[in-house]
Amino acid sequence: MQSAQANSMVAAALAAARQSGDALFDALEALPDPIYVTDATGLITGFNEAAVRFAGRRPAVGRDRWCVTWKLYTEAGEPLPHDRCPMAVAIKEAREVRGTVAIAMRPDGSRKAFTPYPTPLFDEAGELTGAVNLLVDVSDEQADALVQQAERCRRLAASVTDARARKLLESMAGGYHRNALALRE
Repeated sequence: MQSAQANSMVAAALAAARQSGDALFDALEALPDPIYVTDATGLITGFNEAAVRFAGRRPAVGRDRWCVTWKLYTEAGEPLPHDRCPMAVAIKEAREVRGTVAIAMRPDGSRKAFTPYPTPLFDEAGELTGAVNLLVDVSDEQADALVQQAERCRRLAASVTDARARKLLESMAGGYHRNALALRE
C-alpha cells in the first residue's frame, strides 16, 4: 500500500473511530484493511474482521492492550513487548508513529510482517481519548528482502577461505531463508 493510500485509509479509520457503539463497529467493518481502536490507556475497544484475519486471533475487547496480535517481533527478529510496540509509543507519547516494520506471530506460529500506522485520537479540548491503528501487510516485501540477504551471505561464504567464517555465513543464510519462508506461509 502506497503512503497516499495508507493516509487515506488512516483518515477513514479516524472517522470510524469517532463513532460509538454499533456505529463504530459498522464503520470499522466497512474498511477493507486490518484496523483496530484503543482507549487512551491502550485497551482495545474495537476492531474489524480484517484485523482478526491478519492477527489469526480475535482480540479481547477491554482486556487486550496495545495490539491485536498474539506476539510481536522487531524487523530484526527480536521480541517486541506489546508495551513498547508502535501503538504503545503513539499513545504514551501522544503522537503518530510512522516508518516502522514489525513482525506479528499468530497463535498457529505463522508470521506476518507489517507496517503499522498508529494515530492518536484527541477530543475537542485536545485531550488524548485513544488511538486507531492501520496494519499494512508487507510480508511479501520482507520475504523478498530476506531472500536477497540470504543470497548475499551465500555469495560471501563462497568467496571466503576461512572455514569458520564460511560456516557462519552459511548458517546466517539459512536463517534468513527460513525467516523468508515463515513470512510466506
